This record gives sequence, C-alpha cells and structure tokens, in this order.
Amino acid sequence: KISGLTPEMVKEALEKTHKARIFILDEVMLKAIAEPRPELSPYAPKMFTTTIPADKISEVIGKSGKVIKEIQAECDVKVDIEEEGEIGQVFVAGLDTEKCKRAIDIIQTIASDPEPGAMYLGKVTRIMDFGAFVEIAPGKEGLVHVSQLDVKRTENVTDVVNVGDIIRVMVTEIDDKGRLNLSRRQVLIDVDGLTPEDNGDNDRPSRPRRPRNNDRRNRRG
Repeated sequence: KISGLTPEMVKEALEKTHKARIFILDEVMLKAIAEPRPELSPYAPKMFTTTIPADKISEVIGKSGKVIKEIQAECDVKVDIEEEGEIGQVFVAGLDTEKCKRAIDIIQTIASDPEPGAMYLGKVTRIMDFGAFVEIAPGKEGLVHVSQLDVKRTENVTDVVNVGDIIRVMVTEIDDKGRLNLSRRQVLIDVDGLTPEDNGDNDRPSRPRRPRNNDRRNRRG
C-alpha cells in the first residue's frame, strides 16, 4: 500500500497532518469553546452510577420487575443493574438531572434500611387532618405530623403540601412496629438554615373556650 512512497514523503505527510490537527484545535475548536461547559445541555443525556449490595438487587428489581418499572416511570429514566461479585453496579440514564438523582435516592433507600437522622426525597401519597404520609421508596412510607411540616405553625396540611409533591424529609423515629416518623421541619432547620418557630400547639387538642363574665351573666337570664 505504500509502494513508491519514500521515507521523506511519509515524514512530510505526517508533519502536515500534525500541523493541520493543531490548527483545528487552536483556531477552530478553542475559539468555539475555550473550556468545557460547567454543565451539560438540558437536552443531553446524563448517566449516573451507584452501587448496592448484590443481595439487594432483587428488591430493587421487584417481582416481575415491578419496582424497577415504577422507578423508571416515575423518574423518566432508564435503569440497568449489573452484578459484579458482591456488588450491584447501578446505571441510571435520563435527560433531567434531578429526576436521575431522585431515582438514585429511591434505589439507595430500597437497598438500605432507614435510620434516624437519614434524609430522603419522598412523594406525598396521602393527606390526613393530622399530617401527610410520604413514600420515601416503594413499600417504605412514613408520617410527617402536621407539627413537623414547617418551621412555623401549620393550620392545614394542604397549606404546605399536596398529594404528589416531592419533599425532602428526615427520619426522626422508628417505632417498635417499624413505622417511620418523618420531619420536613427538621430538614428546613438543619439544611436550609431556617429559624424554627414555636409550633408545638399543632399536636395539642383545642381546649373549650371558658365563658367570660358577660356570658355568665347572660346565662343567669
């Protein structure tokens, strides 16, 4: 294939291609983009990875793939898991960075047992007069009491959250039946640095109003 080419000709060709490559890098590419962008385009696919214990892979996948399908549908991502010895290598791909991170949080929550002090992103699934139930992972749900929804007094649960909202909560207690007590208030204090207000009356039953003197006189007729 190089019949008729002398060493001098090959050397000259290599030198010219080197100069051309340097010209393209310096004069074309560097002028177009001098340094990498701080973040990817919102339209560019993103890939996140994490690891879980291999014996937790079946829990993340679920029966007939139910759990992993729910994660993919909720977060609009693609999840792949490869087992490597005692480790499960998890790959999460998607367009939205926050949704990818949400999927990672769910997977890590499934693969580990919640413990007091741990924080999670969860979805509000039910609203009650006394608080909101938040699912931090498939099959793992806890209660955020109305007094733990905000740093200030909350009259109505729906003043702060509604069904379907994604909120960050902290596990404050796990009772002897394994039920989770969660707090959004503590996250706002510890992470966001908000100043707490006295909202302790939220969990106290309202007391009947004592009659005033005028009321008493009216009763005497």
